[in-house]
Amino acid sequence: MDAVFLTFILMLSIFLGFELIYKVPATLHTPLMSGANAISGITVVGAIGLAGTGQHDIAQWLGAGAVALATINVVGGYMVTDRMLAMFKKRGK
Repeated sequence: MDAVFLTFILMLSIFLGFELIYKVPATLHTPLMSGANAISGITVVGAIGLAGTGQHDIAQWLGAGAVALATINVVGGYMVTDRMLAMFKKRGK
C-alpha cells in the first residue's frame, strides 16, 4: 500500500512540476534557477547527514553518491545562472 501511495505522490509531483515550469515566462527562468540551486544546496546538507550516519555500507555509498550528484547540480546550476546573467550586462568599449 505504501508503494502505491509513494508512486502517486511521485506522479503528482512530476505533473505539477512540469506544469509549473512550462508556464514560467522566459524572463523569470534565471530567478527560478537560482531558487532551484538553493534547494539543491539543502539536498547537499541532507546527503552529508546521510553519508555520515555510520549506518550500513549501502547507506554510506548512497549518501556519498547523493553528495556528489547534488554538488555537481549546484555548481553547474550556478555556472549556468552566471552565464545567463552575463548576457544582460553591458559590454565595455
